[in-house]
Amino acid sequence: MDRREFLTLETGQAPIHQDFSNIFRTQSGLAPYTGAWTISEVRHLLKRTMFGAKKSDIDYFLSLSMNDSVDTILELINHPPFTPPAPPVNNYSATLNDPNCAAGQPWPGTADTNNGTIYTYTSRKKSLKSWWISQMVGQPRSIREKMVLFYSNHFVIEFDMVTVSTYVYRYNELLRANALGNFKTLTREITINSAMLKYLNGDKNTNTAPNENYGRELQELFTVGKDATGLPPYTEDDVQAAARVLTGWKNDLVGGLTSANGFNSYFEPTKHDVNDKLFSSFYGGVTITGQSGMNGALEMDDLMNMIFAKDEVALNICRRLYRFFVYYEIDAATEANVIVPLAQIFRTNNYEIAPTLSALLKSEHFFDVLNRGCVIKSPIDFTVGMSREFDVAFPDSSNLAGQYSAWDRLRTQASSMWQDAGDPPSVAGWQAYYQQPSYHEMWINSDSLPKRNQFTDRMCSNGYTSNGATLIFDPVIFTTTLTTPGDPLLLIDEVLSLLYSIDVSQTLKDYLLTILLSGQTANYYWTNAWDDYMGDPTNTSYLMIVQSRLQSFYRYIMDLSEYQLS
Repeated sequence: MDRREFLTLETGQAPIHQDFSNIFRTQSGLAPYTGAWTISEVRHLLKRTMFGAKKSDIDYFLSLSMNDSVDTILELINHPPFTPPAPPVNNYSATLNDPNCAAGQPWPGTADTNNGTIYTYTSRKKSLKSWWISQMVGQPRSIREKMVLFYSNHFVIEFDMVTVSTYVYRYNELLRANALGNFKTLTREITINSAMLKYLNGDKNTNTAPNENYGRELQELFTVGKDATGLPPYTEDDVQAAARVLTGWKNDLVGGLTSANGFNSYFEPTKHDVNDKLFSSFYGGVTITGQSGMNGALEMDDLMNMIFAKDEVALNICRRLYRFFVYYEIDAATEANVIVPLAQIFRTNNYEIAPTLSALLKSEHFFDVLNRGCVIKSPIDFTVGMSREFDVAFPDSSNLAGQYSAWDRLRTQASSMWQDAGDPPSVAGWQAYYQQPSYHEMWINSDSLPKRNQFTDRMCSNGYTSNGATLIFDPVIFTTTLTTPGDPLLLIDEVLSLLYSIDVSQTLKDYLLTILLSGQTANYYWTNAWDDYMGDPTNTSYLMIVQSRLQSFYRYIMDLSEYQLS
């Protein structure tokens, strides 16, 4: 049976199930897509490459061609040069005194305090996670923030285990700056990133006590991967040799060694293994010549060149990209028609991400109908995407505590559904991205699904109030942005075309109509109610009538299985 089977999800109503058991896997490949460019294709592209598909974004990309749309998302056209966003600030001063950072000021680059009474890392970590969510919520028309999430699941660290706030901020900053750049360059930079050095004990890797943690994950998870049998093609000796190459890298907690602000990594020649490092036949029996003094740091480049000479690297990364952006199952046809040629493009372009993603996102395979609406949204995609699609308003910086609290609400809700930004469960990342055979189906269970429904139900009714600000979806305001809200049939069709990635039955549409009509049978019961409100928006009675119906309408739509899919 094909695994593109719509998951049966209990929603409090009859479960909805669509059977794809008689449909074979697609044979399509990387040939450019030449089909229709309608709301269906635009919605598919945006839901996969951004967080949610906002109506304004859908309208914008409908005005472009498919090629220009993908180029825009990849920041190849219609985008100013990337500039890093302003860093997170001290939003926690009301609950914690930070002696090294004043209220409202950026804390990256300042020291954490842990004197037994004041421990600032926990507050700063929460600040960073909230700020990261804000980057997702406020993302431009670009894939960059989705790539930051992808890389945080690939080059994994766990914030809880790093415990130096500037380290984790600069790790996140590194992923964002290189999200659409060169993968080999990013791999080199992540290898000596302070957060990664601390997380995988690279800062303890010395000539007298080599530590193999990073040397192993560099090959097993970050580059080469495992073969078709699930075994690494390299050897334990290769892990040990890689660890010896990387000896001598340390972290600066004082400042002044490598930058004015400190908190960067640096190379300590006296801690480096200056002997030659021999690798196995998998790497062609390469010997990396040991070097002394500051030249010992150059051995890392020899290691990268040796690893990236292997075809397995491109194949492994292209499979990871495919599972994140297209579908989790890679059968023989997909491997031959998509992964292998995509890996060749990756290698030919010297491991540049943008041309590789361009080939994938412009392909007939990506837009194949069998690859639409078949992926369960991750919790972050679900919470952030919902907020973006409904244009949920967030407090501005005049209420700093309320602003960060609102961002953190999305983070905590996603965390309760098993995806906490910055803290995957292990160095392998979140299981839904790699655990066979379930993969993304792991996002949905008897605990997480009710939490999804409770979140959208509450967002559509009372919302979440904290620090003088309420995070809420206003169904009336959202509906006024639609094309023909006074016609209930057109309203239903437009809402479903924006929010659902698959077609639904007429039975479902008929039920949604009964919600808008409040049990009546004639369509004018909704039209009149809407026209009354629009004619006098200050009339509380008119507002309550349309608001109560729309709250029930949108809650029902978001509670159904179809809303879990992208």
